[in-house]
Amino acid sequence: MARLFGTDGVRGVANKQLTPEMAFHLGQAGAYVLSKEHPHPRIIIGKDTRISGDMLEAALVSGICSVGADVLRVGVLPTPGIAYLTRTMDVSAGVVISASHNPVQDNGIKFFSSSGYKLPDEVEDEIETIVNNDCKPWDVPVGEEVGRVIEVPDAGRRYLSFLKEAAPPLDGLRIVLDCANGAGSLLGPMLLGELGAEVLPIFNTPDGVNINDGCGSTHPQALQKAVVECKADLGLACDGDADRLIAVDEKGNIIDGDFIMLICALDLKAKGLLAEDTLVVTVMSNLGLRLALQGAGIRVLETQVGDRYVLEELLRSGAKLGGEQSGHIIFLNHNTTGDGLLTALQLLRVVKEKNLPLSLLAAQMRRLPQVLLNTKVRHKERLMADGAVRVKVGEVTAALNGEGRVLVRPSGTEPLIRVMVEGPEERLLRELAQSLIEVIRSRDLLEEC
Repeated sequence: MARLFGTDGVRGVANKQLTPEMAFHLGQAGAYVLSKEHPHPRIIIGKDTRISGDMLEAALVSGICSVGADVLRVGVLPTPGIAYLTRTMDVSAGVVISASHNPVQDNGIKFFSSSGYKLPDEVEDEIETIVNNDCKPWDVPVGEEVGRVIEVPDAGRRYLSFLKEAAPPLDGLRIVLDCANGAGSLLGPMLLGELGAEVLPIFNTPDGVNINDGCGSTHPQALQKAVVECKADLGLACDGDADRLIAVDEKGNIIDGDFIMLICALDLKAKGLLAEDTLVVTVMSNLGLRLALQGAGIRVLETQVGDRYVLEELLRSGAKLGGEQSGHIIFLNHNTTGDGLLTALQLLRVVKEKNLPLSLLAAQMRRLPQVLLNTKVRHKERLMADGAVRVKVGEVTAALNGEGRVLVRPSGTEPLIRVMVEGPEERLLRELAQSLIEVIRSRDLLEEC
């Protein structure tokens, strides 16, 4: 049986793979496992704007209350806002209903411990064992022992107040903000506006089905156009649950997570504030980032793809800054998970203090050409071990002649295999990446036969 928990909680097509029944059982098992030490457990629940959130929330609430835990319901709120509230309120755990950057038909359920961190594998395994074995190791409460639902109407304002504690004044900045029709649609423009910026929000009218639809951090083309047309100083794009950030400079160029980490790390290093003089990145980060950081005396630690692995390395090494090229960046001195709005504030602080355009700050790094291609497959785990795929990877690596690298990996959240080829010449990289994708597709079809 495939593992229920992926790299970012439990995900699937809502009402088909991630059903209300599954959500109910996850609520029961999660509340039991995470509340063992709490005589009167309370669990925070929040969600993004996708239409299936109401359905799954109702099932989760029922499951949690059925084991005697109370639910603190905060409604639509960015994932990092749930992490913040979970660690600062008197609760046993937090739950987010979101599939982040995925399309609307998907949804997910992600747990936070009382300290605001994502759960370690062993705790997820304990929850999964209870769900898969359909066992109920708890005493079934009745009467006054059944859990109740408590609304938290000021949750958004609490999170905004936290963000503003370490925020710079933004007077004089003209910013286009792409909210991905997601969880940051209300709070994002409010935050930047209250700090003094002129905010031009786009994709900030969620209707339940338009989350991440041609917008947000995975689709920044409209943001690029808007920044240039509006003569803005820069643009910012979150994803559906606002735990990622991608920026656009005043010329309309994309400034991805690698550039953002570089700008922030160099600034912190110059101030003597970069913990351990270290940045934690994943294998997807551009080689140009590593070269720029090494030239500045900053140590680079590398992990597999996934913000949970970045977090594990931050905690192990004592570093406080790390993240992914996708814009999922953790400022561990401030929050326990990636936070798109917090990342925006940290980047804007450097822009304001240096009084330089974002394009010049990003020019501190020379990005090597990097081609990223995805292909939908039925059997991603089997394909990763397929002999023909491995041979093709070897051929592509040899073709790069020691001047680049190739990375093939399964998505942790979708039925995709992702191919990345990096090197000095983009035309060759695209040809090599496409040839590898074609082999993967052909082998996937053979798996069906």
